Amino acid sequence: MHTGKLVFAQVMEHLPLTTFHRCVTRYKGEHKVKSFSCLDQYLCMAFAQLTYRESLRDIETSLRAQENKLYHMGIRANISRNTLANANSVRDWRVYADLAQSLITIARRLYAEEPFGVDLKNTVYALDASTIDLCLSVFPWAPFRSTKAAVKLHTLLDLRGNIPAFLYISDGKLHDVNVLDLLVPEPGAFYVMDRGYIDFERLHALHEAGSFFVTRAKSNMKADRRYSHPVDRATGLICDQTVVLAGYYSHQSFETPLRRIKFRDPATRKELIFLTNNFVLPALTITELYRCRW
Repeated sequence: MHTGKLVFAQVMEHLPLTTFHRCVTRYKGEHKVKSFSCLDQYLCMAFAQLTYRESLRDIETSLRAQENKLYHMGIRANISRNTLANANSVRDWRVYADLAQSLITIARRLYAEEPFGVDLKNTVYALDASTIDLCLSVFPWAPFRSTKAAVKLHTLLDLRGNIPAFLYISDGKLHDVNVLDLLVPEPGAFYVMDRGYIDFERLHALHEAGSFFVTRAKSNMKADRRYSHPVDRATGLICDQTVVLAGYYSHQSFETPLRRIKFRDPATRKELIFLTNNFVLPALTITELYRCRW
């Protein structure tokens, strides 16, 4: 008979328990708790995530079916749907938010030298948002449309290891570009994003902080060409230009010259126009950075 540790227990061995208990103490997560500890709650929800459970009833049924193994999984309390629902409802979410930030810090150190497709020493982030549809009758606090509820998950992903460095959940109506106000720019880092994040006042704040951005230009963008750099058209590059924004409001927000790169995708033959404030990297590397975003 196999007497080794369960796979779940082996995975949970990597959990920094000292940090976890420090987070629980910081927010008094176990105030007036008799038996179902924050660690028990975390292990139950981690089990649900790893095994694709779909409801509290599903979690309860799955764990109770193997009650004799719960102790070896690290779970010390009896599992009840009502107890788990109450814990999820009333316990301070910041306990797990702080734990997540600690785990992200540990993981990012492990992947600091991980290649991601472009030979670049700088940190490269991909910024995007996903709308998560919800049932309006179940989640009336998240109205999105007349018959639908939704929340939006804004994610800043470190492309080395694909580890989230920043997460923010908003209502579904918040425009993507507003999340730029919440970021603390990292000098020297690249922020790769789509056209939904084009707001030249906010992009200028990134520029002033010493950060670089790579995005796609909108079709109605007005800009005056100041200089054209030589390109190798065999690579798909069409032009590499230094431009100044010509629109009245856009020029007021971003007076500094920008770099506009036009590229034809060899696979789809689609022409893409990229916009960046970095004039050092080769033009083809800029296009590769945007490709790595996907």
